[in-house]
Amino acid sequence: MWVWRALLRVSPQQHPQSGHAALDSTFFDRCISSSYYRQRSGNSVQTLKVTTLTGVESLAVLDVHISARWQHDTKTGPQVVRVPADDLLSVAADNGFQDWNTEYEIAAIDIDYLVHYRGSTLNATANNALIRSKGYTQWWMAETSYSTTKRSLGDAVRALGWYRQFCKIVLMFAITSIEPLCEPL
Repeated sequence: MWVWRALLRVSPQQHPQSGHAALDSTFFDRCISSSYYRQRSGNSVQTLKVTTLTGVESLAVLDVHISARWQHDTKTGPQVVRVPADDLLSVAADNGFQDWNTEYEIAAIDIDYLVHYRGSTLNATANNALIRSKGYTQWWMAETSYSTTKRSLGDAVRALGWYRQFCKIVLMFAITSIEPLCEPL
């Protein structure tokens, strides 16, 4: 797996990096594999949850976390941010990633964590205005990278084993990161 992770880390280095990233989750279908195979292997999971950290300027995926057991976003967020933490200045995420424990973990790495607070209290409104001024509006860039990847390479994983599914998803994001560099002039 270290080879695939190394490929994923090298592919966005070809683009200019601003130090700002977006954190979000999406799902990839596994239901392409036959129901007979899933029943025989004891595997009933039909979708994989993929959490990615996407560079805001380049739309290149910096790191990925793939899970068949759908952990809450507040658990997977710090895991994804920890890996390329040396190069990051801020991380923007939607309010599914809002948790005081997650904010504390990411702040301990010395990264600005830009996530909207729930509610309409005076304190939440003031925090949200401050976060918007720091660049929170860029969190949707992760969804743009998902859209690009799924439209060009599909939203289903056809591999049967977990390792091959992981490799397929990592390769999808690496190819999407490298593809704009290969376009003819």
